[in-house]
Amino acid sequence: MLRLLRSSSPTKQIKQRPGPLGALYRTRTRHSLPSFKLAQHSRASEFSSYTLEVGCLRVVELSARLLRIGSTMDDTRIRVAEPVVRTHSPAPLAQDFSRQQVAKQQRSNFHSTSIASGVSNTMVSQSVNKTALHPSGVQPSKEHTEIEEELHDKAHIDYDRVAIVANPSVAALYEDALVYESGSAITSSGALSAYSGAKTGRSPSDKRIVQEESSEKDVWWGPVNKPMTPDIWRINRERAIDYLNTRNRIYVVDGFAGWDERYRIRVRVVCARAYHALFMRNMLIRPSRDELEHFHPDYTIYNAGAFPANRYTTGMTSSTSVAINFADKEMVILGTEYAGEMKKGIFTVLFYEMPVKHNVLTLHSSANEGKSGDVTVFFGLSGTGKTTLSADPKRALIGDDEHCWSDKGVFNIEGGCYAKCIGLSAEKEPDIFGAIKFGAILENVVFDPSTRIVDYDDDTLTENTRCAYPIEYIENTKIPCISDKHPKNIVLLTCDARGVLPPISKLTKEQTMYHFISGYTSKMAGTEQGVTEPQATFSSCFAQPFLALHPMRYAKMLAEKIEDHKADAWLLNTGWVGAGATTGGKRCPLKYTRAILDAIHSGELAKVEYETYETFNLPVPKTCPNVPDELLNPAKSWNGTADFKGEVEKLGKLFMDNFKKYEDEATTDVLKAGPHVCCCPKH
Repeated sequence: MLRLLRSSSPTKQIKQRPGPLGALYRTRTRHSLPSFKLAQHSRASEFSSYTLEVGCLRVVELSARLLRIGSTMDDTRIRVAEPVVRTHSPAPLAQDFSRQQVAKQQRSNFHSTSIASGVSNTMVSQSVNKTALHPSGVQPSKEHTEIEEELHDKAHIDYDRVAIVANPSVAALYEDALVYESGSAITSSGALSAYSGAKTGRSPSDKRIVQEESSEKDVWWGPVNKPMTPDIWRINRERAIDYLNTRNRIYVVDGFAGWDERYRIRVRVVCARAYHALFMRNMLIRPSRDELEHFHPDYTIYNAGAFPANRYTTGMTSSTSVAINFADKEMVILGTEYAGEMKKGIFTVLFYEMPVKHNVLTLHSSANEGKSGDVTVFFGLSGTGKTTLSADPKRALIGDDEHCWSDKGVFNIEGGCYAKCIGLSAEKEPDIFGAIKFGAILENVVFDPSTRIVDYDDDTLTENTRCAYPIEYIENTKIPCISDKHPKNIVLLTCDARGVLPPISKLTKEQTMYHFISGYTSKMAGTEQGVTEPQATFSSCFAQPFLALHPMRYAKMLAEKIEDHKADAWLLNTGWVGAGATTGGKRCPLKYTRAILDAIHSGELAKVEYETYETFNLPVPKTCPNVPDELLNPAKSWNGTADFKGEVEKLGKLFMDNFKKYEDEATTDVLKAGPHVCCCPKH
């Protein structure tokens, strides 16, 4: 212990790259007491690191006291120098890159907040820890920022131990990700690559809504929204905050959800990873400098995804929990580091807040606007072409995924895009490919370790590779992402791999409600033994995992808006024509799909003659500019090996079976608007 106190050797650091079982970091400097930090993926060990560090400090303090006692004794054999007593924590060392970066952020952070004591209009230093024990060795202070005080009062975040990095710049988040998060790297295009751990997609079965008095009667309870008791909510919330309090630093990102200032909600994200902070910085609408000065959130997300939920707690089915409390206006994430949970969690909040409190319709859709101000909204599940078709060089993009339709028009919810990257190329998706640059974050992609060039065809980690980037990275975007015009066309997209749905159908109000509630598309037959035909997928309102209310409630709002604003509704099939995917058909050429859309936007398709497509009772155009007539009616273009009528009836029966769970809420007119198949046994 004497040698430890007298040590004046230069800084030495022994590091081992953290692996699945973790590694021990040990640093010894001439300026600071020895500190030990256990960096492990094992969650129990995360809590032990703080105890280990404090324990070491106590041993050193006890030794120092013995030295002072010994120095006063009349025994020259024990006489030693008095250890230096410091009232301030040491300044960052030149050799210690991580401490240096924290200090730089403290001195010159763009996004800052005013002091809680009342000093206004002053850009103050970034929120950092103020004690001599803090691992990053930042100069202590008696004053705390508004953000620190709010987090301390509301969530008991220990601002005397944890560095609260508030609204850092993109560059600062890059630096922290590279220093503190294993596997992070800068790719050849300048985007940051990060990994989400074991979970590479959402966990819909682990979504919970707190069952409380204010929202209980509105929420659509069932498999989509499983109830959580307030007591279990408090346990999970406390568990998440306890974990955040063990971190050396946590990040705070403030932003808006919704471009319309009348309806937008203020969101605060509190997380432990720079990757998560950068993701939400991109996905939320970024406030101005002045707006950040006195930002007070409506909703707060506590993301402790690296730490598991207690699966033995009542109501928990796994170590993952994504819970929303509409009364407390909070969201807690445990057991998953997949960033998309935060984005879709806020989406669920909007699916509740907008219809219930503002009579505004929330939509899982893309939207664009023509030069004359005409707006088209596209609904569609994954793989139907929603992103591709809304990216039209002749039209401005309002948004690619989440929107609201108010009494004044349409507005985007997000400030960024979260695009799929599997199979991405500059030829297929030039806009998305060009957006992957500095400031963007690539999720779970594989790249060459030497050149850092990403292989977008590599699905080793997951097929759900993603990129999050600010929406202004798309050249043809309308900023602000809002239109004061009501949609002129509503397009429901489907990808029918059976080849029996027409490429385009014009829908009545009741048919729109039926197909909107059904949310049909199909997935290709996989490699699983025994699966020989496409699989039908139904997702109510094209957004079932994110809905907060009963689907019929959204459908009624949509029908009212279509009727009030005289919008045309269409069912556009981007799937197979001529036959099914497994019976000799081919995917409808993109040039014909775009020609159909052009005819919709020009108004020509609404004026042509129509005929009724049997079983589904859909009005189908007899002609469309630049599209072969025989392609428009599957009965005329069918050349497959399977029986056409049998395939049509098979799909119609799937629609009817799926809709049974909504029959109690549906009107007779809506029920009649669906397909009709005789269920009588054939003789």
